[in-house]
Amino acid sequence: MERCVGVEWELEKVLQRFVSYGESSERSLEELLASVTELREELSSHAQKGVPLSPALALMMTQRCRKIRETVQKVASDHKEMHSSVSRVGKAIDRNFDPDVCAVVSEGVWESRNKQQLLYSAIMEHLFQQGLPTVAEELSQESALNIDTSFKQPFLELNRILEALQKRDLRPALEWAISNRQHLQELNSSLEFRLHRLHFISLLSGGPHKQMQALTYARQFQPFAAHHQQEIQVIMGSLAYLPHGIENSPYAHLLAVEQWISIGEQFTRDACHLLGLSIESPLSVGFASGCVALPVLLNIKAVIEQRQCAGVWSHKDELPIEIDLGKKCRYHSVFACPILRQQTSDANPPIKLVCGHVISRDALNKLINGGKLKCPYCPMEQNPADGKPIIF
Repeated sequence: MERCVGVEWELEKVLQRFVSYGESSERSLEELLASVTELREELSSHAQKGVPLSPALALMMTQRCRKIRETVQKVASDHKEMHSSVSRVGKAIDRNFDPDVCAVVSEGVWESRNKQQLLYSAIMEHLFQQGLPTVAEELSQESALNIDTSFKQPFLELNRILEALQKRDLRPALEWAISNRQHLQELNSSLEFRLHRLHFISLLSGGPHKQMQALTYARQFQPFAAHHQQEIQVIMGSLAYLPHGIENSPYAHLLAVEQWISIGEQFTRDACHLLGLSIESPLSVGFASGCVALPVLLNIKAVIEQRQCAGVWSHKDELPIEIDLGKKCRYHSVFACPILRQQTSDANPPIKLVCGHVISRDALNKLINGGKLKCPYCPMEQNPADGKPIIF
């Protein structure tokens, strides 16, 4: 992120110079054009009268010609200086972004047919989730990867409803919510109520002639009265201001555009949960994680090369250091052995020693000396058999 900010800073300076150059050049050229026009009118007036040029007019003409030459030279000079500013952006990009990113990836990682199919599948899932089924179908044909109808159907349904919500059409979303009412209740989701509420507000925005239709539709709130009583009271109270317009009342917030954005986000979240889909595609999550991890890995690579420690990072499928991708990328608890620098697994679980320190089973076996184990973090000696596996 710091590298992006560095390039952005240089780019902002160039853009500011472009704006400044454009304004100053336009101002200079307008003044020059006005001066030339005035001189031309004077010359035309003298020509029509048949009067020869006076010494004062000749001097004025010479001064104007000199001013024209100086203005053109200044505009050209300022334009040349812009080239150096633009080149600095390119240098900032080269300085902040190492083009040799392959050095932190295993060679031939995508050479096998199986891994290529996995990559194509991830790309197609991303395209379906972004509402680009035509592009995904084309990729399927070119990669010879068959798409099961059951795989793409949830994405097609999801995108169909989201497109309708963007057009402020609540009907498909309401139909889906009503048909999945039981599952939504198990999730303790307020999606169906919010959809009915938004439809009621849409009727209110239609004006007083929609009052009876809104009152009739208000019966849809009956199943939600126990959990959303206060919200129902608020929207029903807005009916008193309907003759004068809801937008001119204390209930104007009900018409906020943000509600449509919020309902789209909640529908995506709840629908993905029920359909067994991730809110963000695996490809987008992997790309975002790579953007965070790549600068750190490149720095480590540079340090290893500088200190000539080639054997430190011998396996590209293992990270030489721990990289924190942020809370957003924490999907489950993991434990990395502080001794072997490896994540524990079912075959190599974390072991809690008598002293309270935790290491992996492989590390414990390697530290046993003469049937005794000395904790690597404190001087306590203990029986290796006293260690207990723990589950995070």
